[in-house]
Amino acid sequence: MNALVALIMINTVILTLVIISFLMIITEDLIHINKAKTTLFFGTLCWILAFIFPINNSLANETTHQLNENLLEIATLWLFLMSAMTFVAYLNSKGFISALVQRILPEKISERGLMFVIAIFAFVFSSFADNVTATLVSIAVVMNLQLEVKKRLKYATLIIFSVNSGGVSLITGDVTTLMIFLENKVTISNLLILILPSFLGVLTLASLLSMKLSGEVKLAKTGIKIEKSDIAIALIFVLTISGTLLANVLFHIPPVLSFLFGLSIMFLVANILPNKNNQDALNYIREVEYDALLFFLGVLLLVGILKEIGVLDGFTQLYQYLPAITVNYLVGFMSSVIDNVPLTAALLKSGVDMKITEWLMLTYATGVGGSILVIGSAAGIIAMSKVKGLNFISYLRNAIYLIIAYTVGYIGVYFAANWALT
Repeated sequence: MNALVALIMINTVILTLVIISFLMIITEDLIHINKAKTTLFFGTLCWILAFIFPINNSLANETTHQLNENLLEIATLWLFLMSAMTFVAYLNSKGFISALVQRILPEKISERGLMFVIAIFAFVFSSFADNVTATLVSIAVVMNLQLEVKKRLKYATLIIFSVNSGGVSLITGDVTTLMIFLENKVTISNLLILILPSFLGVLTLASLLSMKLSGEVKLAKTGIKIEKSDIAIALIFVLTISGTLLANVLFHIPPVLSFLFGLSIMFLVANILPNKNNQDALNYIREVEYDALLFFLGVLLLVGILKEIGVLDGFTQLYQYLPAITVNYLVGFMSSVIDNVPLTAALLKSGVDMKITEWLMLTYATGVGGSILVIGSAAGIIAMSKVKGLNFISYLRNAIYLIIAYTVGYIGVYFAANWALT
């Protein structure tokens, strides 16, 4: 009896700590404590308590085994993201991305036309780069234009939705997509089915937001020079992405291995090519957003401990009472309030059994659903910090349009997946 009471007490303490951690994630902007710090603290603390006060009467070696399983998953995710982020950090710091954007965009364009150009650019770019970089680059284009505040907010809203939509179809574009893939719920060829439906959602939102736009804008050209060495690195990045996808489809090579191989080639080539600032390519690893990586580490530790104490079983029960397509649709709205990374991790750890079509719908929902509220994704948080006048309330004014676009994309995934997989 005493053992049972002790077990209930330690499980309650761990659950309380996890809840506090998730509340601190949601209220990050209010308490001004980086979520990477809080999740890492509570994540490690919970596992330390699991060793001191064994959960489910587990022995120390059993707890060690459980921890090692979690750390292996985290390490795989970490190394992949670090590799992709290093490529982007190099190209961004060299001004390659900004120069490329200026070459793509015309000098003069209608406001309505710009809406669709920005949507397409943000959508495509976020498939290859992380959402933070894609948002920063896209927002920078809008901020350089002489636009009214209301119009600027429309463009910012579209960028947030487009960035999140673009990332769902490739493992390089969104963390939640990568997480679902690494758990073997979907394949790379399955994920490619999401491209057209998610793009349809973006076009829907662009059409709705551009209805009252009628002006014309001029884009300033700064004449940033693109170095040949940077073009070479960019080509290696593109080849690494395409090679990673092909290697996995044809030979089942883990993406993390292919990406690390591509990164090693980048380091070697950068060492041979002429370097204007004489900086070793290895130094660009320091520019990787380690706060984001530490956040993922902390979150996955927290979700891992929740699995061990049996809390995640509730997710499985939810899918027993409602159809998976309904629950997945609602998960999209949940991800606009709760960070989609812990939400996705919790669903994956819960042991929910779904068809490939349903997993694809969940992939779309967790990736794009965070766009419904400005606080629901990293893209939204970044945009708020860069665009004057963009806040929770001003973004909420376009909520109906965002829900329509999200729903269009979600329905599109249902029909596209059922057609492609039958």
